[in-house]
Amino acid sequence: MNYQECRAYIDDSAKYGSVLGLDNMREMLGRLGNPQDDVPFVHVAGTNGKGSVIAYLYTTLTRAGYRVGRYISPTLYSYRERLEVAGERISREKFAGHVARISQVITQMTDAGLNHPTPFEIETAAAFLYFKEENCDLVLLETGMGGNLDATNIIKNTKLAVLVSISMDHMSFLGNTLEEIAQKKAGIIKPGCRTVTTRQESEAIKVITKTCEQLGVSCTIADPDEAVLEQESVFGQSFTYEGQKFDISLAGVYQKENAVLALKALEILDELGWHTTMEQRKDGLSHTSWKGRFTVICRKPLFIVDGAHNAGAADKMEESIRHYFNGKKLIYIMGVFADKEYRTVLEKTAHFAEKIYTIETPDNPRALPAKELAKAAREFNPGAESTKSIADAVEKAFAYAGDDENSVILAFGSLSFIGDLTRAVEERIS
Repeated sequence: MNYQECRAYIDDSAKYGSVLGLDNMREMLGRLGNPQDDVPFVHVAGTNGKGSVIAYLYTTLTRAGYRVGRYISPTLYSYRERLEVAGERISREKFAGHVARISQVITQMTDAGLNHPTPFEIETAAAFLYFKEENCDLVLLETGMGGNLDATNIIKNTKLAVLVSISMDHMSFLGNTLEEIAQKKAGIIKPGCRTVTTRQESEAIKVITKTCEQLGVSCTIADPDEAVLEQESVFGQSFTYEGQKFDISLAGVYQKENAVLALKALEILDELGWHTTMEQRKDGLSHTSWKGRFTVICRKPLFIVDGAHNAGAADKMEESIRHYFNGKKLIYIMGVFADKEYRTVLEKTAHFAEKIYTIETPDNPRALPAKELAKAAREFNPGAESTKSIADAVEKAFAYAGDDENSVILAFGSLSFIGDLTRAVEERIS
C-alpha cells in the first residue's frame, strides 16, 4: 500500500460501522504486539480546550528537549497533522507502512469472524505503532469522543489524566445530562495516575472527584481565576499566575483557562520526572500556536477563524465577541455538522452579526446543507443567506466588509472547513 491507498482503505472502513466497546481495539492491538504498552501517556479528555492544552504542553516539552508525540483530531490543514513527534508530522511512507501492517491484522480478524475496526481505531493503532517506533519520552493523547469507551482509552500507561472544560456535546452517544457526560469523560482516569482538571460545573466536578477517590488517585484543580489578565487583544495576551508573568499568542477569553490548566499539568509532570524550568514554561507558552482557534488570518479587514461548534464553545464565543468586538460590524461565515447543536450556537451568537453567510462543509456526509443552516439562522437573525461554496462566502464577506475599518469577519462552526476557508482567504488577499 502507498499513502493514498492507505487513506482510501481507512475511509472505506467506515462502511463496516462500529461496535460499542474496546474489545475490537484490544484484539487488534494484541495482534500488533500491544505497542501502546511501551510508551507513557498524558491522556486528555473533555469538551472544549483539549487541542489548546495539548498545544501548550507539546510546545513546552518539545522545546525543553523531550521527544514528545502528539495525537489529535480533527486536523485543519493536513491529515498527517494528527500524528507528530518532536514537531515533525509522520511521513507518508511511515504512515503507509503502519497502516499496511494493520490491514493484514484486520484481514486475519475478519477472516475469524470478528468485526472490522473503524477508521478512528485504525488511525489510533497506527499512532501507537508510530510512537513506539519513535521511542517517545512522552505521548500527548487526545480522546476522539467521550473517554471510557474511546479507542484511545485502551492505554494502561497513563501518567497524567487531564480533563478540560466539560459541557453538553455528543448527547446521543454520551448522555443527556452533564453528570452522564462527565462520567464518560472521567473514564480516562486510571489507578496509579495523577489527574488535573480545570474548574468545572458542580455536576462535573463531583463526578471527577468521586472517580479519583474511588481509584485512590490524586486530583488537582487548576483555577483560572487565580491568573490575573494584564494585557490582551485578538493578537495575544499576558497574565500573571502564581507570581509569574506569562505571554501567550492565542486569543480568546477562554485561553487563559487553558493556559493555566497546562501550567498546572506541567507542574505535575515535573514531579513525575518530566522536568521543566519556569523559563522553559514561559518560553513554551509564548511560542505555542494553535491555528483555527480564534486565529487572525487577515488584518484588513480583521478576519478570525474559530472552531466553535457546540454549546460550551458557543458560550466562550459569545464571551469573546462581547469582549473584543463590542460596537463592531460583525460578519459571520458559518458551516456546521447536522448532528451538532447548531441551533444552540445560533441562539447564543447570531444576534451579534449584521450579516451571516452559511456554507456546507465540503466532502462530509454529516454536513448540514447551507440552505438549511441559513433557514435556521434567520430565526435569530434576518440577515442570513446561504452561499454556494466556501470561496463564494469569502468573496461575499469581503465585499460586505468593504473598506470599513470597523468590520470584522468571523468564521466558525465545524473545524472541518477551517483549512479550506483559510486557503480561500489567502488566495483572495495574495
